[in-house]
Amino acid sequence: MSDARETDEIPEEDAETARDLRMATFRLSRRLRSERALDTMTDAQFAVLATLRSHGPHTLGELAERERVTAPSMNRTVNCLEELGWVTRTPDEVDRRKVNIEITDAGRALVAETVRRRDLWLAHVVAGLAPAQRRTLAKAAAIMSEVAAR
Repeated sequence: MSDARETDEIPEEDAETARDLRMATFRLSRRLRSERALDTMTDAQFAVLATLRSHGPHTLGELAERERVTAPSMNRTVNCLEELGWVTRTPDEVDRRKVNIEITDAGRALVAETVRRRDLWLAHVVAGLAPAQRRTLAKAAAIMSEVAAR
């Protein structure tokens, strides 16, 4: 059995479903990103703060790799976040050549407020749907998580 990614042989119905899902996911993601605690924060800055909040301190190289950007690009992002007081840089206790980037309490609060706003907006939208639509979305969320893990 061949991998569809290798052969590009995908039934038209599946290709259409994939296109529709991609576009719907893109639109929902864009709408959710607009719900933020600070309008001037970029998506890249928020992603770094969310990563540090969820996964703890990282070196600049680790952050760049995780976010799939260059080290110079990540350095600019971290410099901005540091100037705004949302992250700090501290020398590594084991290897003084390394610098760990950590989220501050203010950065944690900013992430928490943004997540709260996004969840609240989406909860209001979902609450306005018919019960059958809400059940369908609950099932779809589980399926989308499974797809994302592949």
